[in-house]
Amino acid sequence: MALRLGTFNIENLMTRFDFTGFRNQLRKDRVLNLFDVRSEQDYQRLEAARVVASTDDTRQLSALAIADAAADILCLQEVDSMEALKAFEYGYLFRMVGAGYRHKYLVEGNDSRGIDVGVMMRDETRDGEKIEIVDIRSHAALTYGDLDLFTPALAATNKADDKIFKRDCLELELTIGGRPLALYVVHLKSMSNGRDGADGRSYTMPVREAETKAIRHIIEARFGKGQTADKNFVICGDMNDYQERVDVVGDRRSGYQFNPSGRLESALDVFSADGFAENVMLRRDPLDRWTLYHARGPEEQHLCQLDYLWLSPALARRNADRAPEIIRNGQPYRTPFPEGQGVERYPRIGWDRPKASDHCPIVMELEL
Repeated sequence: MALRLGTFNIENLMTRFDFTGFRNQLRKDRVLNLFDVRSEQDYQRLEAARVVASTDDTRQLSALAIADAAADILCLQEVDSMEALKAFEYGYLFRMVGAGYRHKYLVEGNDSRGIDVGVMMRDETRDGEKIEIVDIRSHAALTYGDLDLFTPALAATNKADDKIFKRDCLELELTIGGRPLALYVVHLKSMSNGRDGADGRSYTMPVREAETKAIRHIIEARFGKGQTADKNFVICGDMNDYQERVDVVGDRRSGYQFNPSGRLESALDVFSADGFAENVMLRRDPLDRWTLYHARGPEEQHLCQLDYLWLSPALARRNADRAPEIIRNGQPYRTPFPEGQGVERYPRIGWDRPKASDHCPIVMELEL
């Protein structure tokens, strides 16, 4: 029995307009900066038209990427609400894959922008095995104090009674053809701007370390500490961190060089250090593990893996000869691909936008 399990940061699947850019230049879209818009009413009218037009292209491309992933269960990040997820599935995805994803789950979490994690599921796998949900739990209410995770490193930006998860850890207890599977869907703290001489990744790492420790605590509390190795669980989502990356040197005119880094300190070491879970993307070539291209001009650009399926040891052993697939056809043309990785982009993909998302969906076929 094979289950296709995927994860995708769909990037701002929103049902709301954000008009704060009229007063805050940092939130004003670059195309509107080309025009002299003097009244807030005119700004709102133009911004609404821009968002509606661009969103239609973007969501067609997102749906294409999801259709190509062909997951039986798809974990999602950056979903505004259940209404947004239903509207996207019915208006875009249904037109490509039919009534495949009948079951949708989302719990409002802690994100200040209102973006949540969610899950879409089919009735059954491609092999005809029934997918059933036994229970679903949100852990958004957990605080640092609840799990004794408050540290001096966190004290600079947090309080002991603050929520651990900046979005949520959504736990789903499932059976697939009668076999148990636990999913933990997460979207960890983003790598925002740095302070006090630290880059954004280093500055925010204590928050992600607390999140990964909390995820591990939740799993160990469910199965028993030291009793998780033979259980079926997967930690899915956008981890906003990496243990390695590929530095990109060059530009369109001169060409690119791709230089893999060595082992980097990461909040994800909480999962990998003692074999608690396996990042199965490591089964791919070092230049071919990336799910996101980051660039701030030619001087700062790299490819990295932010999106993960962390398998329990039991699942990793049972699927030792398999590796995840990465759907990169929705990437914009500005993304440089290492040699041999080029793909045919979807119709209407732009230099920077429209695109399916800034992230690539990943999916893996698992024997349970």
